[in-house]
Amino acid sequence: MFIFVKITNSMQAFFLSKLKEALPENSSLIEVVAEVLDISYDAAHRRTSLKSKLSLEEAVALAHHFNISLDQLFAVGKQQVIAVEKTQTISSQEDLEAYFKASHQNLQQILAMKDSEIIYSAKDLPIFYTSSNNVLSRFKMYVWLQLLSDNQKVVPFENFAPSVSLVTAASQLGELYANLKVTEIWDITTINSTLKQIHFYYKSTLLSEKMALQLCDDVRQLVEMIELKVTNDTNYRLFYNELLLMNNTVLVKTPSIKTLFVPYTVLSYYKTSDTETLSQVDEHLQRQMRNSKLLSAAGKKEQRIFFNKMYKKIEALQYLIEAENVLDFE
Repeated sequence: MFIFVKITNSMQAFFLSKLKEALPENSSLIEVVAEVLDISYDAAHRRTSLKSKLSLEEAVALAHHFNISLDQLFAVGKQQVIAVEKTQTISSQEDLEAYFKASHQNLQQILAMKDSEIIYSAKDLPIFYTSSNNVLSRFKMYVWLQLLSDNQKVVPFENFAPSVSLVTAASQLGELYANLKVTEIWDITTINSTLKQIHFYYKSTLLSEKMALQLCDDVRQLVEMIELKVTNDTNYRLFYNELLLMNNTVLVKTPSIKTLFVPYTVLSYYKTSDTETLSQVDEHLQRQMRNSKLLSAAGKKEQRIFFNKMYKKIEALQYLIEAENVLDFE
């Protein structure tokens, strides 16, 4: 918890400069401040001209309206300390639904701006691809809730029934991602976690053989969809990085605003708009891309080599499930 004693002139000046950067073209900062804070034009002018101090409540309201973290107030201070927002703990379907809704709202506000884009360092299948109304998405919800729920009661996947509102919230998040300018950085291990989850719950008898094989087919269909996007979607770029393991970091960029989402549990993440941190992360991701192979611009042979490695992983799991069933001597 932070205790704000005083917002100095330098802090306020810097914060206001960030608000100006986030303004649409031909918009007046004074008018927006007056509207957001519900104050007169003159009162807003005094704040923007530094003749009056912003209160903590006013800074919070402006930061929320412009989707800017309050750590901007401290950008003129210590460079090794930043403030972050974090998502709430997930332990129920209601929490997971709220998570999807909050994620959608966070991204929608930023991505509504012109020339916005997402860079996704994908340790696992990006959550947006498993946020819809299909079997694979319901399985991922099942896994997340099994891992995060305080309720220790374990039920088979076939008995798991996500609420209509949860599926709707997940689908809206997935649909948002489908129409964006996206850059993803993958390794061939990006699908490993999902395949391991299928095998684990099958071995635990919480997933039938038929359903496990269906999920393998769904993962294959998802990879096939991504392979098509690589060659047909000009708003999509896929990099193959063989040197580093990814970490599910998401950087959202517009010409005026950047926001970073960093995971700290299975689904929960920290969110920050700290200028220096974002510049460092952006450069790190750009460096990763320079050391990666851009499959979107590669030849068919290189693309097929990459995707065939993942198809073989999926096929190997299918063979393993079928073989274990045949060789079950008990």
